[in-house]
Parts: sequence; C-alpha cells; structure tokens
Amino acid sequence: MSSAADSSALQFHGYVRADGRVGTRNYLGVLIVGNCAATAARKVADHFHAERLAAFPNVDGVVPFLHELGCGMEKSGEPMDLLRRTLGGSIRNPNLAGAVVLALGCDRNNIYAFLEQEELMEGPMLHTVVLQEVGGTANAIDAGVRAIEAMLPAANAFQRQTVPASRLTVGLQGSAQDPGQDGAASRIQAAIGAAADQLIAAGGTVIVSNTAATGPALAPRARTDALKQEVEQTILWWRDYTAGRDTATRTDAPAGVPAWCGSSALDGALRYAEPLPQHQRGLVLMDSPSHEAVCASGQMASGATLLCVARPEATGFGAAAVPTVNVATSAAQFAQYADDLDVDGSQLVSEAANAQQAGLRLLQQWLAYASGQETQSEYFGTGESKFMPWSIGVFA
Repeated sequence: MSSAADSSALQFHGYVRADGRVGTRNYLGVLIVGNCAATAARKVADHFHAERLAAFPNVDGVVPFLHELGCGMEKSGEPMDLLRRTLGGSIRNPNLAGAVVLALGCDRNNIYAFLEQEELMEGPMLHTVVLQEVGGTANAIDAGVRAIEAMLPAANAFQRQTVPASRLTVGLQGSAQDPGQDGAASRIQAAIGAAADQLIAAGGTVIVSNTAATGPALAPRARTDALKQEVEQTILWWRDYTAGRDTATRTDAPAGVPAWCGSSALDGALRYAEPLPQHQRGLVLMDSPSHEAVCASGQMASGATLLCVARPEATGFGAAAVPTVNVATSAAQFAQYADDLDVDGSQLVSEAANAQQAGLRLLQQWLAYASGQETQSEYFGTGESKFMPWSIGVFA
C-alpha cells in the first residue's frame, strides 16, 4: 500500500441532505430545551426499538439528546446562547434527518425563544411538544411518538450515495503524550495526525478541541494574524478562568499534542458549538474544555459527522448520533478493552512503513465507519447517555 492516496480515490457512502451537507448516519432526534422534559423524551425515544423500525431500514434509530440544563440560569447571555447553539447545531447536524423538541413550558430556555434565536422553523421534519400545553407527560409522550412516526417515511427515503472524502467532517480528540509512553504510542499519535492531514488534503474538515492543550500548539500555525490573535485571546481566557481553581493550565504546547493534531495550517476557530461556516474546510479549533462528552457534544453541534478518540484512559466513549472511532494507544490497552475499542493503534503502526501509510490506513477506516460500519460504542448504545453541553452559567 502506498503511503499517500489520490484524493479522488477517497470516498464514502453518506446521506446527502437538501442543503448539500452529507451525514454518516440517518437518525431522528428527540431533544429537550430543559431537563424537566427529559423523562417524556426518553420514553419517546425508547418507544422506537428495532422491531418498530424494521419497516424503515434506512433509519439508523431514534436518539434522545438529554441534558441537565435549561433552568436555573439566566434567560439571556452567553450561557444560554451556548446551550441554544448546542441544541440548534445538533438538530442541524446532517446525521439527523429530523427531530422533535420537547419542553415543560416554563423552562428558562423557552422553546419558542430557542427556535427564534436559532432560526429553526417547525415543519414536516421539525416538531415541538410542550407538556404544559398538551396536558402532561402521558399526552406529551403520545404526541412525541406521533411526531416521530410522521417523520419516519421521509427519513427512510434517504439512501446512501457515494461522495468524496471532502464531504466528511471529523471531530478529533487526543491527549498530551505521557513522557513514559513508548515509541509505539508516539507513532500512533503521529498516525492520527497523518490521517487528519490526508483528510484535509482531500478537501475534508477536522475539528479539534480542548483549547488549553491544543491552542498553544495551533496558534503559530494560523493562516492569518487575525486568526492567531483570536486563538491567543481564547488561551488567555482559559488561563484566567482556571487561575486559583486548583487547575494548572499550560500555555505552552504539551508534548505529543501537535502529533495527533497533524501538521496542517490552522484554517479557523469557533466558539463552543458554533456552526462551521458553509464553505469552511481544513483544520478548525473549536473552543472547549477537555471532557470527552463536552467536547463531542460541541463538535457535533459545530457539524462533525464522525468522531475519533484516542486517549490513554480507554473509556469506550460514544457520542449521540455521531459514530465514534476509538483508537487504542497501546497493544496492552487494546487487549484489555477490545470490546470497547475500534482500532488497534499498535497494529496500525506496526504494519505500516511510516506515519503517512499508517495515517492512510486509519483514514480508510474512518471512511468505512462513515459508510455505515458499526462502531463498538454504537453497538452498546453509549451515545444515548453522553450528550453533555458545556454547563457554564448554572446558578440554581
């Protein structure tokens, strides 16, 4: 196998949406503006088990997006804006064909204000249910089920089509290299970075997060001075935010972080859960803390349609509605957690002549998972309990 591939040969089979974006999965979502509607939303999603979806083979499932936010916070300002961006971006993610949004009715995150701010309109593929308007939990569950049933035929009409790798957006999560890691671990980090570089070279998009760790390494690679200054200001915010909180935030680049981020120039920076601009491509930094689920929820809202996670903890993480490829960072890790991991990174690098070849192999695996191959976290349904918008601004 060559160490590089003609970008025209890099393809996957995805769901092309009306706006031209391409999903790697075809889900219907059940979201809540505030936690008070969580029970009803869970019941709606649970109603649609495999037997009930058997007549809709192109629909991957009905996924709940449950969280603890939406009340006990100001009705305006960045904390509420952030929550609404995360919810709105999740609805717009091309991995969802449609959604129903539930609310109690007296939520601080008012459902109608949310829809207006996010410029979302109710219609055939976006429904709302308010418990206080329909008469309680049982009626809300019935209304939510009917809403999903109404969307299933249209969702099922989508079929996978062959598209170039340039239509793929990967959310990438890694960790700083432990000084005690062996050479294989370093090569695995480099292979992940090489896969990111090759996807970007093919016209695709890679979103990285965990600003305090990655920002210092990426700021010097910004394409413009304005972008560099924007990233540097965000890094300073993190330093001030964590000062005096028993948290050490480095302002230099931890060893290993540039490896898994690849070597491409930095093309853009986003606030947490801020949507990718329509024509944005390349390497993009989305501001976030280091927590896997918080990162992933923001990356999905920004437009990631596939995630790749490589961390020494081997959590077996999975995101709601976005296939998550977990890469083992050592042979021992893969042997111990094979049921939770998708790629044995040690085998990946041992069978490759160099980082570029290992990266190409990993990129090809990304494309296979993007085309419908099931990840281990999808098998276990992990993502259904891992939707976690960044909880800034909660005071009650």
